[in-house]
Amino acid sequence: MNTTSRASAPRRMPPEQRERAIVDGAVALVRESGLDAFTVRAVAARTGVTPALVSHYRPVADAFVAEVFGAIVGSEREEVLGAFDPEPDLRASLQRLVETLLDDSRDDVALIWVQAWSMGARNDALGDRVRAEMDRWQSGLEDVIARAASAAHEPVDPSFTAWMLLAMVDGMSAHSLVKWAPRDRADLARRTVAAVLDRPDASTSATSPTRTPEDHR
Repeated sequence: MNTTSRASAPRRMPPEQRERAIVDGAVALVRESGLDAFTVRAVAARTGVTPALVSHYRPVADAFVAEVFGAIVGSEREEVLGAFDPEPDLRASLQRLVETLLDDSRDDVALIWVQAWSMGARNDALGDRVRAEMDRWQSGLEDVIARAASAAHEPVDPSFTAWMLLAMVDGMSAHSLVKWAPRDRADLARRTVAAVLDRPDASTSATSPTRTPEDHR
């Protein structure tokens, strides 16, 4: 009598549903355990399928991890920028946005960003996706700041403001992962927004960072 146990076969699903389940499983895995936990075997175990089935739907692992990274950080970007409300005061709205991004409830996404910056140096597909997502954050934030500043008749340089706020948020989010961050993040957000908006040449764009094709090499 054969008493060897076998894993139960995956429940049959339409291909589109199975593909969605695999991607959703990979996203859940990375959100919970970080980007460095991503392997085909780990995704298969999380989804309840064989590694071969994961590879059938996503044959290139490097591209798959880039896709998962993009799904996670893109969702956060849409959530944060979608909730941005410049009323009644642009300064207060920017402070709330920075506080939101610095909130320690978002440390899981901060870890994913930090890991992606490191892993992207060796994974070309992930590196490309990291740069694309950073560009989308920059352009998205610049757009909402420009529209809000125009409506409020504020002398704000949207490009410079977006670059400086994102640089601060990225740096402080990385620091917070090793518990090296100010206890009062709201005060840090207030001071950062004030420093950006109150600079003497805030209404000019001469000093705003500009990107060239060489910047992405």
